[in-house]
Amino acid sequence: MAESWATLGVDLHLEPTGPGLRRGLTDALREAVRSGRLAPGTRLPSSRTLAADLGIARNTVADAYADLVAEGWLTARQGSGTRVAMGASPTPSGQRGRTAVPPDGPAPRPRTPARPAHDLRPGFPDLSSFPRTQWAKATRRALDAAPYDAFGYGDPRGRPELRTALAGYLSRARGVRADPERIAVCAGFAHGLTMLGTALRARGVRTVAVESYGLDAHWSLLNRSGLRTVPLPFDHLGTDPAPLTDEGAVLLTPAHQFPMGVPLHRDRRAAVVDWARRTGGLVLEDDYDGEFRYDRQPVGALQGLDPDRVVYLGTASKSLAPGLRLAWMVLPPGLAEEVARAKGGIDTCGVLDQLTLAEFIVSGAYDRHVRSARLRYRRRRDALVAAVAERAPGVRATGIAAGLHAVLRLPPGTERQVLRAAVWQDLAVDGIGRYRHADAVVEPMEALVVGYGTPPEHAWTGALDALCAALPE
Repeated sequence: MAESWATLGVDLHLEPTGPGLRRGLTDALREAVRSGRLAPGTRLPSSRTLAADLGIARNTVADAYADLVAEGWLTARQGSGTRVAMGASPTPSGQRGRTAVPPDGPAPRPRTPARPAHDLRPGFPDLSSFPRTQWAKATRRALDAAPYDAFGYGDPRGRPELRTALAGYLSRARGVRADPERIAVCAGFAHGLTMLGTALRARGVRTVAVESYGLDAHWSLLNRSGLRTVPLPFDHLGTDPAPLTDEGAVLLTPAHQFPMGVPLHRDRRAAVVDWARRTGGLVLEDDYDGEFRYDRQPVGALQGLDPDRVVYLGTASKSLAPGLRLAWMVLPPGLAEEVARAKGGIDTCGVLDQLTLAEFIVSGAYDRHVRSARLRYRRRRDALVAAVAERAPGVRATGIAAGLHAVLRLPPGTERQVLRAAVWQDLAVDGIGRYRHADAVVEPMEALVVGYGTPPEHAWTGALDALCAALPE
C-alpha cells in the first residue's frame, strides 16, 4: 500500500554521505548523536518509516541501526523501538572520538538544582486549585461568542469585553471608580509597571518613592526605566508618606503591605492622596492580596479616593494563576493614551485568555472561585498560626488575617539559623531581610515570610510540620 512520506511518523533530517548508502547513513546517524542533534533517549523512526523518508531500501536502514546498536550509540528493545543510548553524549567542538562513552562508563550529567520537598515561599497561589473545568467551559462560551475581529491585532488597551467586565467587577468588589476606556490590560504586573515607568520617564519624572520592604524586582523595573527609587519610613501603621516632597510618584501596597502584612492606616491613605493632589504626583496602587481578607470585609481600594491621582494595578496571578499573564491598570485621564503608546500600539496580550477571563467574571465563576479560595487560605493561615503558637512559642505571627503569606517574628539574631535549619528540613522559605530596600532607614528585623498558598492541598500538612521543625522552640 502506497503511503505519503508526510504520514509516516517523526521527522529526522539526515544527509547520508560517503561511499555506499549503508555506510553513509551510519555515519550521518552517528554524527547526529555525537553533535547532540539527537539527544539521549530520543526515539528514532522505524526502519520502514525512515527508509520511505530517504527513498532507500528498508534493509539498508535496518543494517545501519544494527551497526550503531553494536557500537553502543543506539539501543533497540522489543516494544520500545530504537532509541539513542542514554550514555551517548555530545563530543566537545573540535574533538572527534569513536565513542561518546568514556572507558569508565557514561559521562556524568550536569546536575540541576533539586526542587525542595516543601515550598513555603510567598507570592504564589495553590496552583493545583486552578478551576480547569470552569475555565474550559468559559473558554468554549467565549469562543462561540467572539466576533471575527477579536482575532486581529486589537486595541493596545486590551479587549473591550474584558475591560468592561473588569470595570464592573472592580467597582463592585474593590470600590474602584473604573471606566472601560481608562483600563489597560497587560501581561502581568511587571509588564504594567514597566509601561508605567516608561510613561513616567517621558513625563519628566526622575524619582519614585517606594516602601522600605517590598519586591526588589519591582524596584529594578523602575530603575531600568531610568527612575531612581527612594524608600519611605515604615512602622506599625504601615508606610509613612510624611517625607514625600517632589517625587513624581509613589508605589504602595495599601490593602495588605508586602511583605509586612499590615494595611495602610486610614490617616496615611488620606495623607498620600493629599500629597498627590498638592504636588501633581501619582500614587501607584498595587492592590496586592486585596481580595483575600479573612477577619472582616476588605478595605476598599485607595483609588476610590481620587481616580485622577491614583493608578490602580491588579492581577489574576494570585486569584487564579500567574501563568495566565493577565493584569490590569485603571488609569487617570491622559495617562491611558501614554500607556497605550508605551505598549506599542497593538494588543500584546493573548486574546483568548482575555475573552475567557471576561466570560469567567460575567458568569459569576470568578466570584465563586475567589470565595472558595478565600475559605481555603483562611483555614491554612489559622492552622499556621495555631501550630506556631503551640510548637514554637518564641515565634510570633504578625500582620492582619489576609493574603497568601504571614510574617513570623523570630527572636533577635536567629533568622540565619532558622534559614539553615529550613534547608535541613528540605524547606524553601524566605527571610524578611531579602525584601529590605538597600537604602531603607528602618530598623532591621528578624522574621520569616511564609507563603502558605503555595503547597497543593495534599502537601500542606507536611510543609507545616517542616516549618515548625525549623523554628526555635
